[in-house]
Amino acid sequence: MNKTRVGVIFGGPSSEKEVSLEGGRYVYQRLDRELFESAAIFIDSNCACWLISEKLIIQNTTGDLEKLLVGEAQKINYEQLPAMIDFAFIVGHGKYMEDGCLQGLLEIINVPYNGPGVLGAALGADKWVSRQILRGAGIKTPDSVPIVEDEWLANRDYAIAVIEKSVGFPAVIKPLREGCSTAITIANDKSQLAAGVEAAFVWDRVVLAEKLINGVEVTVSVVGNESKEVLPISETPRQRGRDYLTLEDKFLPGGAEMITPARLSPEVTAAVQAAAKKAAEELNMVGYPRFDMFVAGNEVIILEANTLPGITPSTMIFHQAAEVGLTPTSYITKIIKLGLEAHKNKRGPL
Repeated sequence: MNKTRVGVIFGGPSSEKEVSLEGGRYVYQRLDRELFESAAIFIDSNCACWLISEKLIIQNTTGDLEKLLVGEAQKINYEQLPAMIDFAFIVGHGKYMEDGCLQGLLEIINVPYNGPGVLGAALGADKWVSRQILRGAGIKTPDSVPIVEDEWLANRDYAIAVIEKSVGFPAVIKPLREGCSTAITIANDKSQLAAGVEAAFVWDRVVLAEKLINGVEVTVSVVGNESKEVLPISETPRQRGRDYLTLEDKFLPGGAEMITPARLSPEVTAAVQAAAKKAAEELNMVGYPRFDMFVAGNEVIILEANTLPGITPSTMIFHQAAEVGLTPTSYITKIIKLGLEAHKNKRGPL
């Protein structure tokens, strides 16, 4: 039997590249060697593409890895990928890796890949646009308002007044298209709000201000293409009195308590799973998107979609997969098969 050549693609220039490195290493190590041949493909901070060895994939940070590229790795052009791999397993997060850019490139060179296509990836990356679509479909999302940097610089007082009227205090301030809790601020007054907006503009020219929600934070994966299965829900209690989960809470061993299945009533469980499935359909998401939500009383509020969820050893998607009898290796195999199926059945770019 000919093995499928899988290129595990990770790294990139975003704030989430260290999570990408850890996840890429884990996927590379957990691939089923009876089914797949593997290649490790690293995208550096300038978006150059490198074929790297196992020696480099075990480096602690992307900075350490990049120091060793020249002389110990093979720099390649993206156009060379179709001759090298049959499938691209993207373990990338944030800008250029998860937002439709890399997906579009792979469509052009005709290499199948995991997760949503160009449209689903782009919608998932833009929290404001995705929320408007979900609200139009009757799915609750937090009250929020986008602030564009040019408008902020032109009239800061007006922008603050808009946020105060639309969202109120406390407000959550975050870059529009970053994840892993990058540059999140909980603002309790105008001074904290201004500082939070300025900090978020370092990462994006659009900042999102949203109402702080008090409730049970949960997350759930939706697996499949045309036919979708909602996995058991994970509950992620807020840690040490904080109002949000940090990168360390989400992805590092021992970082946060995760309870799977979540401690919800059968009725609320069904509502959460139904909302996740409907959201995946509305946002054109296939593969294995994960949805972060709050349950406030009997209300289900979708916070955001993760088109390529973190896939580190301690990530919650493996907790959910284990509940339905999938090991990390078998779950990774399922993701690859879904990606191949989606591209086999497509008519034009996904």
